[in-house]
Amino acid sequence: MNTHQTFLTEQLLLEHSKAQTLRLAHWVGADPDRLAALLDIALGPNYRLNQRSAWVLMYVGQYHPQLLEPWLPRMVAKAGEPGVHDAVKRNVVRILEDVDIPEALLGDLADLCFRFLADPQEAVAIRAFSMTVLDKICEQVPELRPELRLLIEEHLPHASAAFRSRGRKILRK
Repeated sequence: MNTHQTFLTEQLLLEHSKAQTLRLAHWVGADPDRLAALLDIALGPNYRLNQRSAWVLMYVGQYHPQLLEPWLPRMVAKAGEPGVHDAVKRNVVRILEDVDIPEALLGDLADLCFRFLADPQEAVAIRAFSMTVLDKICEQVPELRPELRLLIEEHLPHASAAFRSRGRKILRK
């Protein structure tokens, strides 16, 4: 473990709060070495550290989305692993709402988001973010739009308010 990973691990275990998350996101900043250390933790085997680092990663993605592009395939793969923490799924899909999705990743990402959206046992935020990512993918791959529409309409009647709101917005498009 390098010094950046050691520092991040200590800080992530020290406190789990929004203030700490923002401090760490600013510490990572646009530094590729610090980002690599954060991603090694977020994509690593430790469930608790996955959860906490994914939140930091979401803010880093908001501040410096271009830095995440080389990491997107690994992030999508991690989000699709069985048993991965909901925080990882939620924050990875949230990040993907705001970044340019490489063409090579469209198929795997569409499959993942359709799987999340179709599963009523998934957390509402994961399903809502997946809808937005799928809507974005449909702009590049329009033949997926009927499947997205069908899935939203199927789940709309018995969905949460957040799901219904996002679903209606996407259906109006």
